[in-house]
Amino acid sequence: MYSKKLTENVKKELENLKQAGKFKSEREIEGAQGAEVVLNGKKVLMFASNNYLGLANHPEIEKAAKDAIDKYGFGLSSVRFISGTQKLHKELEKKLAEFLGTEDSILYSTNFMSNLGFFATIVNDETLRGLENSDASGHIDAIYSDELNHASIIDAFKLCKKENVIKRIYPHGDLATLEKMLEEDRISPPAGGYRFKFIVTDGVFSMEGYLANLPEIKKLADKYEALLFVDDAHAVGVMGKTGAGTPEHFGLHGQIDVLSGTFGKALGGAVGGYVAGRKEIIELMRQKSRTYLFSNAVPPSVVVASSKALDLLKKSKELLQKVKENTKYFRDGAKKLGFDVLDGEHPIVPVMLGDAKTTQEMSKKLLEKGLFVVGLWFPVVPEGKARLRFQVSAAHSREHLDRALAILASVGKEMGILR
Repeated sequence: MYSKKLTENVKKELENLKQAGKFKSEREIEGAQGAEVVLNGKKVLMFASNNYLGLANHPEIEKAAKDAIDKYGFGLSSVRFISGTQKLHKELEKKLAEFLGTEDSILYSTNFMSNLGFFATIVNDETLRGLENSDASGHIDAIYSDELNHASIIDAFKLCKKENVIKRIYPHGDLATLEKMLEEDRISPPAGGYRFKFIVTDGVFSMEGYLANLPEIKKLADKYEALLFVDDAHAVGVMGKTGAGTPEHFGLHGQIDVLSGTFGKALGGAVGGYVAGRKEIIELMRQKSRTYLFSNAVPPSVVVASSKALDLLKKSKELLQKVKENTKYFRDGAKKLGFDVLDGEHPIVPVMLGDAKTTQEMSKKLLEKGLFVVGLWFPVVPEGKARLRFQVSAAHSREHLDRALAILASVGKEMGILR
């Protein structure tokens, strides 16, 4: 039986993953996400969540979601274009666009789906490909992508038909190479020239907490007439004076062609992705994006709670300021202990250990002492660049941060990493 053969192959692959130290185990949290969580009946410090503003269990967010269920029900049992759009969906899209400084926005079930939907629609749609454009009359698109872009962007490119696009991957942050690629394609384009060019980058790279150099990337996009697409999932709600993300942080608010992001990290921590940009592009997504058209509408409780998250940011910058202060305090503290800590200002704080086995062991020992932090190693990060990825939250008190640093110091000395 083919099913038996498949099962045997799957068993072998699972065993290979275990032997290689790449098998992922899911730790079961009891109760709500927060600065502290309960794991196996024991309270531990949480430093492995994207809950940057502490909104995942914020009382006003919870109340908004509960009230929404009473008023709007649990779910809509429909995609948006049939019977899955409520007034509140359109209100959130308008509010989000205003927050990001764009003309319009569109909600997706997740940011993964928004990235898949955007590129598959723009690159593959045959009607769109037949349009004449005085600036780009060719039939081949060019995509220039940072090598460390999120998996959803990488998978989005896989959905683009190979006859429609040329994909160019430039080394992380290497804008000299990016410009060289752009210049080469300007001088020697394919027959008929390029139709569209896209420069694609994460706003914040999640493994390092590094920010893309958006000012210089924007200059290249303008110079070579390329559309600039920024996945700002880890920045929205966190970076910029109002939390509008990396464009605002760099003084480029409202100047990026297309933004994608999520309400599933800083802005409440549930689900719900988006694409934001010019109204014509957003309308095309509504008409032709398959990951939008054939996915259920985001539940009303999530929509209302996400809207409340934007309201909280607009009302007060307290949480935004606190996560910045907490991040600096923790990063400086880890450095003072003697750890190799990547520089940065984002609440992702990587403590570099290098060796995968050491990282796995340290992550386990930290959890045993009450500190939940995730270790990352190859192939998630480059070989020899294993690390502990700490994620700081506005929900952390100074006592939480000091306790985490004390546990980190204790395990570091126990393992001989610190003297």
